Amino acid sequence: MAKTREPQRGAAAAAGGVSSCWLLTDGKIGDEVHCLGIAEALGLRYEMRRVAPRLPWVWLMPWGPIDPRERPERPGSPIAPPYPDLLIASGRRAVPYLRYVKRASQGRTFTVFLKGPRSRAAADVIWVPEHDSLRGDNVLVTLTSPHRVSRQTLEAARKAPPPEITALPRPRIAVLLGGNSGAFVYNERTNRRLAAALQSICTTRPESSFMVTPSRRTPPATLQTAREVLAGHPAIIWDGTGENPYIDFLAHANFIVAPADSINMVGEAVATGASVYIFRPEGGGRKVDRYLAGLRKIGAVRDLDGPLQSFDYEPIDATPLIAEEILRRFAEHDW
Repeated sequence: MAKTREPQRGAAAAAGGVSSCWLLTDGKIGDEVHCLGIAEALGLRYEMRRVAPRLPWVWLMPWGPIDPRERPERPGSPIAPPYPDLLIASGRRAVPYLRYVKRASQGRTFTVFLKGPRSRAAADVIWVPEHDSLRGDNVLVTLTSPHRVSRQTLEAARKAPPPEITALPRPRIAVLLGGNSGAFVYNERTNRRLAAALQSICTTRPESSFMVTPSRRTPPATLQTAREVLAGHPAIIWDGTGENPYIDFLAHANFIVAPADSINMVGEAVATGASVYIFRPEGGGRKVDRYLAGLRKIGAVRDLDGPLQSFDYEPIDATPLIAEEILRRFAEHDW
């Protein structure tokens, strides 16, 4: 039902009076990453709470009630009391549960929702990215999303590089593979374009090495495309077994190829300061276009449509800024 975790970075919350915290999602990794990033930036001990509503209640979310099977008095309920000082939630299915806890705690639980819940009344504090239209006094807005790729995490990885990465020649190119989403599709055409882009890098940067990691959404054919093109080149290609070397790849990359279909991965890439190039699969959407346009405007990303060239920008990480503002508002909350 709930897992308690120790803080991994930051210590701000100890001084802010937060003694207990829940992270509430339906288990989607993208939503959990947002919540974990904030909790770790605050240095919080937290419990992971995951909801699993059934039909037809899912159809009514975020506006409808919680699934009666998960009411707090039911065995195994993800929202069984005692209720926390701070509840951080993300994902459409978490919204009714967040509202429920707020009422059941008689307002004692301070609620935070990450990404647009479609209503400013859903939580005490709401964070949205700039490409989302929701605005209001309780709405925090930043260009990039909260995540776990902190400056401290990157510095620690750089101080202790794995020997297999140390052996790779420079420049090292991290290739982050995305996958099918609501707006994008990884079909044969996408894979052909990916193959052409990787082959172009091999030709124009023959001294390079590669570090390739798929996401949970990456089709096997897309990963196989990368394997075939990079055969014979110095490369580490994670096959999904063992610990994901994602952080090490980001920390030791000179260039990063990030997929347009993953706002999270692009945001994590620009936290490194490496030169980030965007690979765009088939499809697209206006929100993604606005997001990438914002990053291009400040010189943090370029499109993968030519030879790789190094460029400089100040690493971007909105996570500590969001966490600090949440803590400030928590302290000012009328208890």
